[in-house]
Amino acid sequence: MSIRLPTADGGFRLHRPCTDPLAPLVCAPARSRRLYAAAHVVADPLAASAQAAPAVDWEGTLAFRHRLWAQGLGVAEAMDTAQRGMGLDWPSAAELIRRSAAEARAVGGRIVGGAGTDQLVAGVVHSTGAITAAYEEQLAHTEECGAGAVLMASRALAAAARGPDDYLEVYGRLLRQSSRPVVLHWLGPMFDPELAGYWGHADLDAATEVFLKIVLDRPEKVDGIKVSLLDAERERDIRRRLPPGVRCYTGDDHHYPELIAGDGTGEPASDALLGVFDPIAPLAARAALALDRDDPVGFRELLDPTVALSRHLFAPPTHYYKTGVVLLAWLAGHQEHFTMLGGLQSARPLPHLATAYERADRLGLFPDPDLAEARMRRLLAVYGVVS
Repeated sequence: MSIRLPTADGGFRLHRPCTDPLAPLVCAPARSRRLYAAAHVVADPLAASAQAAPAVDWEGTLAFRHRLWAQGLGVAEAMDTAQRGMGLDWPSAAELIRRSAAEARAVGGRIVGGAGTDQLVAGVVHSTGAITAAYEEQLAHTEECGAGAVLMASRALAAAARGPDDYLEVYGRLLRQSSRPVVLHWLGPMFDPELAGYWGHADLDAATEVFLKIVLDRPEKVDGIKVSLLDAERERDIRRRLPPGVRCYTGDDHHYPELIAGDGTGEPASDALLGVFDPIAPLAARAALALDRDDPVGFRELLDPTVALSRHLFAPPTHYYKTGVVLLAWLAGHQEHFTMLGGLQSARPLPHLATAYERADRLGLFPDPDLAEARMRRLLAVYGVVS
């Protein structure tokens, strides 16, 4: 039996759903790489329309994190995949970090949490002192909860900074007072247009030098860096220049298999902190186990086929990739609805969603293909498509 899916040119194509999905997997974390999935949040569809504040389904949200830990992946909490700055405000993010860190302790799961400045009023140019204080509040909360901290790129700092020295001052102060090594996050403007010119330079070569200076000034306070620029060669260049012991967590959702695998020359490979690991967790976990067996060919055979799905999910406008991630969680049966904070389930057109379904289904990512097909048919019907 086939399902009729709409195409971007106004036509239709037939897709025959998968009959051989991936078997369930429970495994320990990989030994060869440190892998984090930036996890989405499950909205509460009933409360979301009844109040202005973000309405999170805590039970559904935490249950999804347990699925990631059971497959050996770490959780990167309250990052942009969780709609940080696009529906999830700081009070909700703080509660999310607190709850997830407690659950991580209970099962021995790895967790890091995003610390930024989004409690500051948007649209106002703040002083670097106020920005630093906002960072300090979130850093302290994340560490007090027992999670490692990811110092997220700050829209407020991007708007206020007069040049590289302001970045050096703010990040230098944060690193001096952090109680444990942190992850520094460089999020490119394709993920958030308000972060253009981060590190004080529009030129990426000059920006890279500022970024690396922050790391090299206090390497003992940096667990790693997360590079989200969708530029594989720049990431390779940056990781070659990192001091010993500082990890490079790829955030490149276009080139992650090659960056994690390494080039076989003895140069460091990338670890990972990826939004795409949310929907492709079963394959990412299997691929990590292949690396543990010293089987890079098997690793690439498992992970390379996921790139077409990832590039589709992260297609421009890239910052709406969360819509496809949540769609696939619903189709996979990991949540009972396709509703997002701020109504972002409507941020992508129907043909985009149909292609996401098709590519994920071909990878065997839906534990119950019949359920996924039935839910996709329901979504099509909402749009008036008889499938």
